[in-house]
Amino acid sequence: MQFTDLLRATVLIAASLATGLIVISMLLINQDANTTLAAMALGWWAIAIAIGVYLGRAERARSALADPLAKAKTTTSLPSESPASIAFARLWPVGLFTIVVGAAGAFAPQVPAIAAGATLMVAAAWRNREAAVEAIEERDGVCFYVEPGNAFEPIKLVRTPGLKRGGAAT
Repeated sequence: MQFTDLLRATVLIAASLATGLIVISMLLINQDANTTLAAMALGWWAIAIAIGVYLGRAERARSALADPLAKAKTTTSLPSESPASIAFARLWPVGLFTIVVGAAGAFAPQVPAIAAGATLMVAAAWRNREAAVEAIEERDGVCFYVEPGNAFEPIKLVRTPGLKRGGAAT
């Protein structure tokens, strides 16, 4: 699986799960008719998005990715596992987190509201990482692929020769 695809999927899944948690939160808060909690949740979500946008600045994305990209080993063959299994192995804890937090909302509606804000923050903070990797791939004429592994290990990348895009013809 290309690293840019995993980054894109992570942002989209985080944003989707945050939306689900927001729906759960609003249904539970509406059921209790708690306008104070609804206002606090909306405020937290706005603050979380603002923090995520601040943390996801382009220069911060580049520095966060510097270490895994620098440690990528060069090879001419792609990882043998399917992209779906690599993505699932990396992202299943996010889905489990959403299920657990959503279920906890039955006892305390503020739990999914808080988790939705945190998930929105992650999605906003990671939004520029794909573009940072694509810029390096285009500049160096390489592609980065994710090696199979589990979600609790640091990500390992493989660098493969790619085609230089753009640039002047000689």
